[in-house]
Amino acid sequence: MSNRAFRKLHGDNIAHDTGLQLNNPTLDDSGEDEPKARGLVKKKKKNKQKVLNHEKNDNIIDDDRPGEAGGVAVDSPHSQQLENCNRQKQVEDNTKTNLFDLLNEDEEEDENNEDDGGIIRNEEFHQNDVKIKKKKRKRKKNKNANVESAGCNSISTSKKEDDIDEVEAAIQEVNAILGDKIDDVPLQRQHSTEPQSITSSLLNVEHRNLNPENEMKKIFGSRVVQSAAENNRRRQRNRIHHRSGWLAQPKDTWPPIQNEGLSMNLIEKSNGLMYFTFVHSTSYQQTQFRFLDAVESYDPQNIMDVLKYHPYHIDSLIQLSDTCRMNDDTQMAADLIERALFAFESAFHTLFSLTQGNCRLDFRRPENRAFYIALFRHLKFVGLRGCYRTALDFCKLLLNLDPENDPMCVLLMIDFYALRSQQYTFLIRLFDEWEVHRNLSQLPNFAMSIALAHFYEESQKSDSTELADEMLQNALLMFPSCLLPLLDKCSINPDARVSAHEYFSIHNKQPPGLTHLINLFIDRCWPCWKIPEVVSWLEQNVKEILDRIDQKDPVSSEYASKRNRRYQKTPRNIFRHIIMYDVSTVTATIPSEILNPPIVSYDPLPPLNSIQSYTRPERLRNRLNNANVLSMFLRSMMPNYNPEDPPADLVGAVGGGGDTDNVRQGIGVLMDAMRDLLRNIQPVPPPVENGENAEDQGPINDDIL
Repeated sequence: MSNRAFRKLHGDNIAHDTGLQLNNPTLDDSGEDEPKARGLVKKKKKNKQKVLNHEKNDNIIDDDRPGEAGGVAVDSPHSQQLENCNRQKQVEDNTKTNLFDLLNEDEEEDENNEDDGGIIRNEEFHQNDVKIKKKKRKRKKNKNANVESAGCNSISTSKKEDDIDEVEAAIQEVNAILGDKIDDVPLQRQHSTEPQSITSSLLNVEHRNLNPENEMKKIFGSRVVQSAAENNRRRQRNRIHHRSGWLAQPKDTWPPIQNEGLSMNLIEKSNGLMYFTFVHSTSYQQTQFRFLDAVESYDPQNIMDVLKYHPYHIDSLIQLSDTCRMNDDTQMAADLIERALFAFESAFHTLFSLTQGNCRLDFRRPENRAFYIALFRHLKFVGLRGCYRTALDFCKLLLNLDPENDPMCVLLMIDFYALRSQQYTFLIRLFDEWEVHRNLSQLPNFAMSIALAHFYEESQKSDSTELADEMLQNALLMFPSCLLPLLDKCSINPDARVSAHEYFSIHNKQPPGLTHLINLFIDRCWPCWKIPEVVSWLEQNVKEILDRIDQKDPVSSEYASKRNRRYQKTPRNIFRHIIMYDVSTVTATIPSEILNPPIVSYDPLPPLNSIQSYTRPERLRNRLNNANVLSMFLRSMMPNYNPEDPPADLVGAVGGGGDTDNVRQGIGVLMDAMRDLLRNIQPVPPPVENGENAEDQGPINDDIL
C-alpha cells in the first residue's frame, strides 16, 4: 500500500516525519511496497532538508515555526505556503540547486496536495511557478552555451596570444642579432592598404577618384554609361581581357601586355619618403634607339612600325599620341596615353603607392620624365571630357611626385580644376598651408581663384563677402592687366570708366614673365568668371578699386614697384608647362632661344641638369648629326655610300693603283652629271593673261601654233 492510500485511510493530518513513515506498522505484510516507500521518503527528506537549509541561510522562517521538533518539520498549511515561497525565492536567486531534484519535489508535493487535509495550491500561483521554471530552463541552457562559447573563445585567444608571443620572441631574437629596432606597431596597421582621406594629408588621393568613369556615372547616370560600354563590347570581337588598373582602365582592343623591359627600383628611404626610379633593360634600350631613329626620320609610319613590334613602348605611344592630337584625332590620342599609363602601372614597385603621398620620382631622369608627361597629357584629356574632379586628383598625384620643384607647374592649373569641381575647401586649405613657403599669392591664377573660392564659401554661409572682396581687390591691384582681357574673353563690355582708365589699360608695361602667367590664367580660367553672379560681384569690386586709385591709395604704387622688380625671368618649368598646354596665344610669346633646339613631344624642354642612365652609340649619333644635304644626295644616288666607312688604304699609290683611279673617275663622272643637270635647269616663264605683252610673246605663240 502506498503512502497516499495510507493517508486516505486514516483521514487526518499526518506529519511527514521520516521516522514515523519508516516505522509505520500498517504496511503490507508482503513488504513489496517497502523499498519504494523507503526510496521516496529518502528523496523527500533530501529535498526538504535543502529547502530548510535555504530558509535558514536567508533568515526567512522565524524560530516559532509550527511542527518543528528535533529537526522534523510538521506538515501544515502555513508550512506548505512557506515552502512554495521559498522554492520561488530559490529559483529567482539562481541557487545551485539541481533542477531535476526540484522537478521531482514538485511532483511529490503535488501528490501531497491532493490529500483532503492538505493545502491545495492556488491555480495562478501554479501557473506562475511553471513559467518561472521554463524561464529557468532556457536561462540555464543559454548560460551553458555561453560558458562553452566563452571557453572556446578563451582557448582561441590563448592560442593567438601564444602565437603572437612566439612571433615577438622571434623578432626580439632577430633584433638582438642584427641590432635593428622595429617600431612597435600592430601587424594589422603595418599591412593596411586602405586609402587615407584628404583630411589626413592635403594631397592624398583615393583610387576611385582616378577613374573618370565613376565621375561620368555621377553626371549622366550609371545606366547610360553602362549601356554605352556594353554596346562597345558587343561590337568588338576576339576581345583580350586585361587585369584592371588604377591609372587607366584597359580596353579589350589593346594588345596583350608583355615584359617590355620596363621596371621600377627603390633608390632610398629618408624622412618617411621613398624615392623610386624607372629602369630600362637592355632590350628596352635597343627599342629606344630605334624609336629615336624613327623620330629623326620625320615619318610617323616609322614610329608605328616600332609600336607594331613593341606595343607598349612609352615614348612611341606619347609621340604618336601628340601626332594624332595635331590631326584632330583626340580619341586615339587619349587612348594611346592611357595605354602608356597602363604600361607604367604594370611596372610599379610593390612599395610604390599612388595614394599615400610619400613616393617621389626624380624628374631629372629621362625614364621618370615620361611618367610625368603621360600624367599631364592624361589629366588634360580627362578635363576635356568634363571630369574635373578626376583631373583634380591627377593634379594632386602629379604634384605629389615632386612637390618641392613642381617640374610640370601643376600649381598653374590645379586652381582651375578645384573651382570647376567645386572643391572650394581644398583650394582654400592649399592656399593657407602653402602661401608661407611658396608665395602662391604672387601667381595671378591663384590670387584670382582664391578670391573666387572665398566668394562661393561665404555666399553659402552668409550674405557678407568681406574677405572675398578684400582678396579680389588686392589681386586686381597687383595684376591690373588681367581685367580687360578677361572681360573680353567672357564677351562682356566693360564700363566706360573702366575701359578708359589708365590703370587697367592693356598697354600697361609689365615684365614678360608676368605676361605668360596672365595669358595662361585668362585662357584657362575664363569660364569660371562668366557666371552672372560672379560678374556682378566683380563689377562692384572694380568700382571700389577705381575709387581707391583716384584717392591715391599707396597700395597701388607699392604693387607697381613689386611688379617691376619681379617676373623678370620665366623659369624653365613654366615654359615647359606652356609648351605642353599648347595654346597658340600663349606659345607665341615664348622667346626663340627656348625653342632652339627643336622641341620634341616625348620629352619637351628637358632640364639642364638631366641625369642620363645610358647614351646612344656614337656611330648612330654621328651618322645623323653629319647628315647634310650633299651626303643625303650622295646616299640617294649611291646606296652603298656611307660617310662613316673608313677611307680605303692607298697601298698601290706609288705604282698607280687602279682603285684610286676608279674612285676619281667615278667622282668626275658624277660631277659632270651634276653640271649638266644645273645647266639644263631654267626658270619657267610667267603665264600670259588677257593678251598682255603680246609683242614679246608673239614668236613663242607662233612657234606653238
